[in-house]
Amino acid sequence: MSYDRSQLREIINTLRKRSDASDEQLKALIENGGCDSELFAAADETRRERYGTDVYVRGLIEFTNYCRNDCFYCGIRRSNKNVPRYRMTPDEIMSCCEKGYRLGFRTFVLQGGEDMFFTDEIMCGIISSLHGRFPDCAITLSLGERPRESYERYFRAGARRYLLRQETASDEHYSRLHPDEMSGENRKKCLFDLKETGYQVGTGIMVGSPYQTSENIVADLRFMQRLSPDMIGIGPFISHRDTPFAGFENGTLELTLRLIAILRLMFPHALIPATTALGTIDPNGREMGLKAGANVVMPNLSPADVREKYQLYDNKICLSDDAEKCKSCLEDKIKAAGYRTVVSAGDVKR
Repeated sequence: MSYDRSQLREIINTLRKRSDASDEQLKALIENGGCDSELFAAADETRRERYGTDVYVRGLIEFTNYCRNDCFYCGIRRSNKNVPRYRMTPDEIMSCCEKGYRLGFRTFVLQGGEDMFFTDEIMCGIISSLHGRFPDCAITLSLGERPRESYERYFRAGARRYLLRQETASDEHYSRLHPDEMSGENRKKCLFDLKETGYQVGTGIMVGSPYQTSENIVADLRFMQRLSPDMIGIGPFISHRDTPFAGFENGTLELTLRLIAILRLMFPHALIPATTALGTIDPNGREMGLKAGANVVMPNLSPADVREKYQLYDNKICLSDDAEKCKSCLEDKIKAAGYRTVVSAGDVKR
């Protein structure tokens, strides 16, 4: 069914009022860009009602690029022999956080591949040390799939947020993105385990990933409604030269922005980042993401000598910038887009 401009406006108004729409209406918004300006304006108005012009800044530390998984889209997949591997020591992680704290960061995001070298004991030691040193800061983890008991231990050690993208809610689609030993059902179970443990939970998808359909995206939105995440991170799929998906087309800026706006209307409370991937596919991508409803940015605090080794996709930006320059650059972009930088821990506003 084709939709004209007035019908698309009506769907946006429905979504704005109810934070929901029918599957058919959502699919129409996903597939039609004829009312993107109205959609972005509605999303921006919604974020301003809940968060004003505040944009929260999180300090990202990519502390290991070892990974036990072999996801078909990822540049640090275990079978990629062209990646120089690294692991940061606990002291190096602490040093990054100390520098970040001096720069004003009050949230630290520890992200890595699924590296089992970092056992529960090691991770709990790192988390408790950071929590003791920076009691006014939020510690966010992005370590992938682990047993519920591990999540509980990290929570007791002081972590309060966890990021784990669902990637896709469709088991069939999931199987086309991952090797047989990985399970979409287990990933979804991990998300609910995190929620039940007490974390502020973040999830998300890759926009335009290989074999993705509009129906997949609608199913993703429905799964998110069941989960009710605190954070939703989406970014365009960008291929990596050393993966099975090297020849696939990248996701588009247009669809990613459209989905950010839809997510803002469906989840007015959510913390939604304008991702580095957005800035990679368009120099103004992150500013456009903010104007479409995003309210988080995540500059990189990782040491310069490891950044080039943590490339999930090709042509990633900001690989040579130091933390201070990266933060300053983003603050300028935030101001130019009409918003203000906030460096507090920035909890979700339910």
